Amino acid sequence: MSRRRILILFGTRPEAIKLFPVIRALQAFPTIEVLTCATAQHRDMLDQVLGIAGIRPDHDLDIMEPGQTLDRLTARLLTGIGGVLDTDPVDRVIVQGDTATAMAGALAAYYRKIPVAHVEAGLRSGNILHPWPEEVNRRMIAPIADLHFAPTEIAAAALRREAITSGIHVTGNSVIDALHQTLAAVEARPALAAGWQDVAPAIDGRRLILVTTHRRENFGGGLEAIADALLRIAADPAVVLLFPVHPNPAVGAVMERMLASQANILRVPPFDYPSFVAALAAASLVLTDSGGVQEEAPALGKPVLVMRETTERPEGVAAGTARLVGTDADRIVAEVRRLLDDQTAYAAMAQAHNPFGDGQAAARIARIVDAGTRLLSRA
Repeated sequence: MSRRRILILFGTRPEAIKLFPVIRALQAFPTIEVLTCATAQHRDMLDQVLGIAGIRPDHDLDIMEPGQTLDRLTARLLTGIGGVLDTDPVDRVIVQGDTATAMAGALAAYYRKIPVAHVEAGLRSGNILHPWPEEVNRRMIAPIADLHFAPTEIAAAALRREAITSGIHVTGNSVIDALHQTLAAVEARPALAAGWQDVAPAIDGRRLILVTTHRRENFGGGLEAIADALLRIAADPAVVLLFPVHPNPAVGAVMERMLASQANILRVPPFDYPSFVAALAAASLVLTDSGGVQEEAPALGKPVLVMRETTERPEGVAAGTARLVGTDADRIVAEVRRLLDDQTAYAAMAQAHNPFGDGQAAARIARIVDAGTRLLSRA
């Protein structure tokens, strides 16, 4: 039986985190040859994950430029990925999530009639401007893909409402696989989380609040409101806020201007993934506008307050492990104080129930992809 060539695309750190378990699982199948292509939307942050995961991309497009607009980025991704597919033909393309890389990769494959599998399919907020532009990216991938790896039944149902009638598989989310694999590695070798080890002494027995924010729809007034809320929360000397600041200048400039004088807001460069996982495990609660953190925090029993107006991951809200708080500073502060001061409210959210999977998503995805390669081989 000839080996079928599968190209896995990633450009951002979250994509690499969620795909490295899938890459490892697929590499175990003798019917499959795994190729990888990095577009490097997040150059430094992506390289951290690839180094830890032991992945050396077969193709590296290094696509980012300073101040690059979304339309220029999309055009360069489409032609760059298309060039890879033309010079190194494959039998299937796998994309993950909602990035420009995923959308452009699916479209480039479609133009060449190459089947596309979508990891983390079916997430919907219902608002094309929140998250922006990720909501539209996801919707564009769905009619192109023939395999849809939905993390939950809610995500699968969203696909069915869009008249996707076949190829839907509820697998769980591979970020939970990555989280558990990485946490086990850190527990065995604490030095892997060197970034966390550097800041951990500064916590000094206080309650730790982990903060992440980077969404484009929060740029400007939203980020300023978030910073105002962080300042007010940090007025409590019994807490420490740990804030790995996203490298986007639109985030860093606001946080430098508004938070520079607050001693118990620890603004640090972006953590590598093991350090982030270690910090998450140590945190009392999480403030975030990230998508992936909404999935990771419940896996470790950490209440997560989502600083967005909508979420494409309603499962966490329904399970009670996440709460939408938007970017209103008063509400953010009130919700944090409620969790810090009310043990019953905290316990209700800190239930160790994760609706996003059991850590076996990558194995399920790999088996389904392998079954498809066997069918192709018989065709």
